[in-house]
Amino acid sequence: MDVLIRIKRAVLAGRYVFSEKARVEMETDDLTEVDIAESILSADAIYKRVRSTSPSRKSRREYLYVIQSPTKTVW
Repeated sequence: MDVLIRIKRAVLAGRYVFSEKARVEMETDDLTEVDIAESILSADAIYKRVRSTSPSRKSRREYLYVIQSPTKTVW
């Protein structure tokens, strides 16, 4: 199954959590969880896939997906 579809389904079902780093970046960029969910749901493609370099991931390979979205905020 396409990875982006799986990610979108997880977002729709509410099956996601934000890391502390993500929350700090969201606060810095003045973004809410709803903003992030909207961006993921309106994305057309995954921009790139990178392997996680987190030291807490020793036994299992984990990939991080960079998603670019056309979502624009109207003020």
